[in-house]
Amino acid sequence: MFKKIFIAIIVLCVLAGIYYRDLLSYGWMQASGQVKILMNVEEVTDVLADPSFPDSLKARIRLIEEIKKFGVDSLGLTPSKNYTTFYNQHGKPLIWLITASEKYKIEPYKWQFPIIGSFPYKGFFDSTRAVNEERELIKQGLDTDIGDVSAWSTLGYLKDPILSSMLNRRVGSLANLILHELTHGTLFVKNNLELNENLASFIGDQGAIRFLKFKYGLDSPELRTYEYSKKYNDAYSQHMLRGISRLDSLYKTFGTNPVASAHYDSLKTALIANIFEDADTLLSGKRTLTNKNRGAPGRRAGRWPDGKLPNNAYFISYQTYKSKQDIFKIEFEQKFGGNIKKYLTYLKEKYPSL
Repeated sequence: MFKKIFIAIIVLCVLAGIYYRDLLSYGWMQASGQVKILMNVEEVTDVLADPSFPDSLKARIRLIEEIKKFGVDSLGLTPSKNYTTFYNQHGKPLIWLITASEKYKIEPYKWQFPIIGSFPYKGFFDSTRAVNEERELIKQGLDTDIGDVSAWSTLGYLKDPILSSMLNRRVGSLANLILHELTHGTLFVKNNLELNENLASFIGDQGAIRFLKFKYGLDSPELRTYEYSKKYNDAYSQHMLRGISRLDSLYKTFGTNPVASAHYDSLKTALIANIFEDADTLLSGKRTLTNKNRGAPGRRAGRWPDGKLPNNAYFISYQTYKSKQDIFKIEFEQKFGGNIKKYLTYLKEKYPSL
């Protein structure tokens, strides 16, 4: 009997290994990527004591320390060991992010992961693996988008390092990024990434404004620059969300289960082109072109480097990061009088966090 049970367990393990082969391979790749980074980080104290490290970049590292302290003391973010180490990227991207969507519906393709739940994006430390994954998704008839990431959060399981690319950001953008990622370590709800990312975006924005006022003053150029940038980014995000509604309305005219056709593709391309043409007029036609990063959606209106318009997958990030900003703002202002610390305390009690 014991022998039969043992054999049955072995068979089940083998079958599970086959079934979860891709997931196990992906997990190993991601773990290896994280370990490679962690094995090559430097303690921030050592970097600051290094006479060969530029003083201008040391100032940026000290600024991150101030932002983190402000986030914990003034906003109620959870204390952590994050950003106490430094990783030099030597100008190279570290991780690539894929999003995918239905061809005639703005609906994210979701990847399932143990413990942390489902995600509408998938990250890779290996660009070749990322490209191969994208090809497989395209074969399935999905729209895809791929770009490099400027930061990520391990939700407190590891010490997230300061990345060298962070030091090139403007003060307000840097504050937003750090506070965004620290929010994930404070509250992260399983299987509700839209809530998680929208909340982190909201706290990153509101927290950055408060930090800039605290450190530089109400009339500072740092605050004015950030508020102008925020005004444009908010207008652009709202425009993209309206674009999603326009696309969804078009796709509903295709029927419930549309078969890919040149006619449908032509209508889709024309509308997407119109959405981006309209976006060029925002704030007197200001245009930007940025990389995709956690905490802010990706490429903006303007000339696309590959000459191709984005597809449905491009719009997914605006659903994920920006679709609930008004909901948070109304609740934040009306129920909590603009007090972030009280608002976060309420949300942590309302939602079970990982």
